Amino acid sequence: MQLQTESNPALNTVTAYGDDYIEINAVTYRHAVYFGPEGEIHAMPVTSSDQISAALLRQIAGIPEPGAADPMAFLDDAPPTLPADAPQIVLIGTGARQRFLAASLIQPLNRLGIGVESMDTQAAARTYNILMNEGRRVVAALLPLECSA
Repeated sequence: MQLQTESNPALNTVTAYGDDYIEINAVTYRHAVYFGPEGEIHAMPVTSSDQISAALLRQIAGIPEPGAADPMAFLDDAPPTLPADAPQIVLIGTGARQRFLAASLIQPLNRLGIGVESMDTQAAARTYNILMNEGRRVVAALLPLECSA
């Protein structure tokens, strides 16, 4: 299904999707991908939503592992600081059917103030395009429709 006839070439826009592909800026990907409005489209090393881990969610959001930068950071009472370009929300497209991720996977990002929403890939693609066009800091991780287990 084609989503948009026009897109801003400077922004990553989902332009179509089908059973075995996702199209971003008229480039077809036949594997799971994650991306934000600007920058690269990254391959996501999963074939089902069951393979998504907390570490992968942090990678998708561009958030370093806790303690990676400063081993003494746990002594600070201040909340962790996020990169300036940290997303407000991470959308997970879980294939043809909506699959919820375990709370234990999304809690680390939620504690940092980053929302994580799971929905079928079609809904995630449409929602991403809307939020991206509104100028929101959003990241989408999309599995092709055939990947729904």
